[in-house]
Amino acid sequence: MLLDIGLVLKMSHGRSTDDIIQVLKDCGAFKVGEFVLKSGVTSKYYVDIKKASTNPRVLSIITQKMYENFLEMDLKVDKIAGIVLGSIPLAVALSLKTGIPYVMIRGERKNHGTGELIEGTFDSGDKVLVIEDVVTSAGSSIAGIRALRDKNAVVENVFSVIDRETGGAEALAEAGVKFTPLVKLSEFKLV
Repeated sequence: MLLDIGLVLKMSHGRSTDDIIQVLKDCGAFKVGEFVLKSGVTSKYYVDIKKASTNPRVLSIITQKMYENFLEMDLKVDKIAGIVLGSIPLAVALSLKTGIPYVMIRGERKNHGTGELIEGTFDSGDKVLVIEDVVTSAGSSIAGIRALRDKNAVVENVFSVIDRETGGAEALAEAGVKFTPLVKLSEFKLV
């Protein structure tokens, strides 16, 4: 089935938080059960953003909402950064939408190739917008911010699809960045 991308973008413009929640549920990204999160915490809820970001319609809707936030905040950045793995498609989509180049931040340094934590090109002093999929404790976000700042990048903002509201926002504030999630877990109106 071919998608009319113009129609998808038109439909995704001006989406509300409830619309984002609905498309996450509709594509099967929101799950109820018993899950162990990356942080080691057990949760009754899981949001599989990889399932959402591999669906072109859902990725387009998420990207459009991030783009609207980007414009509303009047951000001026030189690069967009995605943290491996879940946020890479989000960072690529936002890069394509804005025309701003992106970089990828590895979870750990590899012993092959360049051995770099950051893949892509950026200059010392570049302002970088970090993209995350789901923020729980913000551990991977803060590690990514640290890697960028160690290379003299300026990081002042983090966008995410989901804020699990388990301390990540506070940790990011302590790291000196403004955190802008599209949806907070409590907005899923969980019972």
